[in-house]
Amino acid sequence: MTTLLINSIYRATEGEGIHIGIPQIFVRFQGCHVGCVNCDTKETWDFDPAFTRSLDEVMEEIETLSQDVIKRISVTGGDPLHPSHIPSLIELLTELKRRNYYVNIEAAGTRLVPEVFDLVDFISYDYKTPSTTVKASKDLLLKFIQSYGPKSQVKAVISDKKDFEATFDALHFVKASGVAVPPWCLTPCFEPGEPFPMNRFQMVVKLNENFGLPFRVIGQQHKWVYGAEARFV
Repeated sequence: MTTLLINSIYRATEGEGIHIGIPQIFVRFQGCHVGCVNCDTKETWDFDPAFTRSLDEVMEEIETLSQDVIKRISVTGGDPLHPSHIPSLIELLTELKRRNYYVNIEAAGTRLVPEVFDLVDFISYDYKTPSTTVKASKDLLLKFIQSYGPKSQVKAVISDKKDFEATFDALHFVKASGVAVPPWCLTPCFEPGEPFPMNRFQMVVKLNENFGLPFRVIGQQHKWVYGAEARFV
């Protein structure tokens, strides 16, 4: 029997990126070794067997939430692309596609997984900035865009000018290859425990203007509406 480590399954409106505002069902995996210091879902890091669910249970909950009306799924985490998740993830994706769901996967930007990326409809690639303390690979980013650019977006969380400049450098690295760049979004960091960071948003918008408007600045709408600590929204 196929089992998965699933933190939660819930229906909500997409709160960030180019699909902001679209209703979908989120399937959040439990377990992540990426270790971003500004992660807003650290409760999903542990590979805790208490979160084990069967594939049938997962699909039943999705179908209950869907009511055959919402046919979009966002697979997120945790890190759904951790090697230990891949076999069960592929079975889940295969079943979702068999039932005609449109599937987006949130990729941490630390590995390419063709057997997964070929199955999904859309990939949101997180380019790690210095404030995350996770080392980002421009070569890996370029390889990803060369292979999957037409069905992807790139996102980067921006805390300060250093984050912006690192992302701008990565953009020019990709452009220098001659490859078409997919939509690239900057997400101003909005951390749990802080009030709405208006000054940070304004800083990111201004930096983007000063550098020639190369990015889309799209904040996390769900945090504006419900607060940075809210879950399942």
